[in-house]
Amino acid sequence: MLEITELPEGFSDTALAIGKFDGVHLGHQQLIHELVTQAEEHALAPVVVTFDRHPNHVLNPDNVPLPIIGPRQKARLVAELGVAAMRTLIFDEEFAHLTPEEFVVTHIVPLRAKLVLVGEGFRFGHKGSGSVETLSELGARYGFKAQQVSHVMLDDQKISSTKTRQLTAEGKVFAASVLLGRNHQTEGVVEHGRKLGRKLGYPTANLSRDSEGLLPADGVYAGYLYADGVRYEAAHSVGTNDSIEAVPRLLESHVIGRDDLDLYGKTVICEYVDQVRPWAKFESVDELTDQIARDVAGAKKILEG
Repeated sequence: MLEITELPEGFSDTALAIGKFDGVHLGHQQLIHELVTQAEEHALAPVVVTFDRHPNHVLNPDNVPLPIIGPRQKARLVAELGVAAMRTLIFDEEFAHLTPEEFVVTHIVPLRAKLVLVGEGFRFGHKGSGSVETLSELGARYGFKAQQVSHVMLDDQKISSTKTRQLTAEGKVFAASVLLGRNHQTEGVVEHGRKLGRKLGYPTANLSRDSEGLLPADGVYAGYLYADGVRYEAAHSVGTNDSIEAVPRLLESHVIGRDDLDLYGKTVICEYVDQVRPWAKFESVDELTDQIARDVAGAKKILEG
C-alpha cells in the first residue's frame, strides 16, 4: 500500500474514508469495507485519510489517550483490508484552525475524490464546525458525494476506540479482541535484557520500549510470538522485568518449549490471547521460578483451549 502526500501520476480518481482509525476496530473496518466496496463499484481507488496523532495532542493536551496501535501497525491493517493508498495528515495548530472549506480544498480536492465516506457523528474544521451535512454541501460544490457510515454496535453499545483502549489497559485482552475483530498485538525490536529469565530456565525476548501496540495491564498473558514468518506459542509478561526490583515497565515474551532461538535485533510481534494472571510481586528468586513454571503451563492450557 502506498503512503502518499499527493497522487502519483496516472493514479485513478479516488474514494476516501476519513478518520482517526486509531484502533482499526470493527467499526473502522466496516467503514473501510464500505470504502473498498463502493470504490470497486465506481472504478475508483480506495484511499484512507488519517492523522499522525490523536487530535487531543493539539485540542486537549492534558487528556491525550495512549495509542492502541502505532503507525506501522495501522498501515499494515489498513492495507490488509484492500486499501490502495493512505494519506496521513499532520494534526498541528495550523491544521486545527482550518475552516471546513479550507480542509476540503487543501486535503480532499487534490486527491481527486469523487466519494468521501465518514463515520457517524463525524466533525471537521475549526472547533468541529463542519458536519456530514457541511461535507455534503461542499461536495456538491467541489465534485464529490459525501456519505455517512453508521456505528457498529455490540450488545447495544457502540464499538469504540475508547472502550477498546479501556479493556486493553485493564488486561481484558480477550474482550478487547471481540471489538477489534482480531487479537491485539505489540510489535518491536528484541533488545538485550538482564537475562534473568535465561538463568531461571525460561529465556525471554525483551521488546524495546518504543514498540508499537498498547501494552495491556501488568500481568502474564497467553499468546503467540511471530518471528521470521513463524508463529510460536508464548507466555508474555508485562510489567517489571523480574518482579523483584523496581525497573521500568516493559514486555518480555517466553517462547514455550524453546531455548534455542536467537531473536536479538529482530522485529517480532507479540499477540495476546487471554490473561493468565494479573501482576504480582515475589520476594525471592525461588518463588518467582515456581510461578513462572505455573504461568507457562497456564498459558499453554489457554492456547490449547
